[in-house]
Amino acid sequence: MKHFLVLICFLSTVAFSQKIEGVWHGALSIKGMKLRLDFNISKKDSGYVATMDSPDQSAFDIPMTAATFLNNQLELTLTAAKIVYKAILQNDTLKGEFTQAGQSMPLEMTRNVLEKKIDKKPQEPILPVPYSEEEVFFFNKSANVKLAGTLTYPKLKPNSTQQFPALIFISGSGPQNRNEELLGHKPFLVLADYFTRKGFAVLRYDDRGVGKSTGDFSQATTADFASDVESAVKFLQHHFVVNPTKIGLMGHSEGGVIAPMVAANPSNSVAFIVLLAGTGIKGDSLLLLQQALIAQAEGMNLTLLKENQQLNRELFQMVNLYEDEKILNAAVDAYFEQHPLNTELLAETGQTSTEFQQALRNQLLNPWMRYFLRLDPQIALKKVTCPVLAINGSKDLQVPAAQNIPAIKTAIESNGNKQVSVEMLPNLNHLFQTCTTGSLSEYATIEETFSPVALKVIEKWLKKSMK
Repeated sequence: MKHFLVLICFLSTVAFSQKIEGVWHGALSIKGMKLRLDFNISKKDSGYVATMDSPDQSAFDIPMTAATFLNNQLELTLTAAKIVYKAILQNDTLKGEFTQAGQSMPLEMTRNVLEKKIDKKPQEPILPVPYSEEEVFFFNKSANVKLAGTLTYPKLKPNSTQQFPALIFISGSGPQNRNEELLGHKPFLVLADYFTRKGFAVLRYDDRGVGKSTGDFSQATTADFASDVESAVKFLQHHFVVNPTKIGLMGHSEGGVIAPMVAANPSNSVAFIVLLAGTGIKGDSLLLLQQALIAQAEGMNLTLLKENQQLNRELFQMVNLYEDEKILNAAVDAYFEQHPLNTELLAETGQTSTEFQQALRNQLLNPWMRYFLRLDPQIALKKVTCPVLAINGSKDLQVPAAQNIPAIKTAIESNGNKQVSVEMLPNLNHLFQTCTTGSLSEYATIEETFSPVALKVIEKWLKKSMK
């Protein structure tokens, strides 16, 4: 932070006795939105350690890479996310700057807990709702996982035996709760409300290891999440309000990869699937394309972008080549010995060579990443025989429509299944929000949670498929 030394000169000797240990609370102001941050700092024999929480993003206990406190000057670093917080402690208040990926903003922190400002999104349902809602639990016995969720369905008349077509929502990558909550938005809550009002029973649930669900998310792969969905299907097949012959899957992003995996197995008896920004190309190709588009949108130097792409391409090839973790680890070590990292690229990340290599290694050795890089969605798509709707936003930078929509359609139709509808919706991003650029930095600033145009497209297709 600028001018630290000048400021320190004016601090009194009393201030030097202040303690930094404990929990500090503050909020970043990002394009008019408040994003709360907490730092928990502890004293150790060797110095200090700290963790970071981002309550509004449901991220907790993130260990900081380094924490120093000297002469009332605090510095916290999280190298993997290119985060640095530098501040001066004055009168039990931290005043400083929060920097991420080269962008800085002021951040003042105190020991007072900040209450979350309720920012009601206009599409979220207002109580009371005109349908039934119940907390449910179901089990993935093979994985010893209990999954918790919410089932909504139209109100039943007394003594009614009516059954409804059902939708099971499948979340995107990363630990997601039943509402797929992200940056103040709750897309699955909005979707559940909309389609329950249209006559569907809707099941949404916390990912394994999230919310009220048990299990270890960190060790799970896409295949594991698919087995959780299969358990959800079995659960609904025996629920009294659900028509067991009309259970469909609606998957977003990675959920759009999982839905075909489950539907491809005839024993699951899936009636239809809706793919929201689902993928049709292999995982390694998708991530390279995604990285390039996001980096370009964020203004990354093109020369450095090419070098980063080449680095990732070669590392991804190793993942495809070596299934054994020890052999892969050794191959990565050998690669870095033969290919020193570009100093400009390191400067862009804000990491040392050792830190950068370790961050990449941790990503590559993660079970989910290794599985996803090798995953070819075409294999499952070619086995899907039920009706399919696949939609993507034209400004989706994470799962680009131009490459994925045709791949999905071609794969499904290759087995003779002509019941596939695809559509690229203009001016929608990866979350199906009406947007300007599609950049990830826009997500939190857009009031809309899910495009009404997209909702109508899905509704129209479902009505047609239910006949």
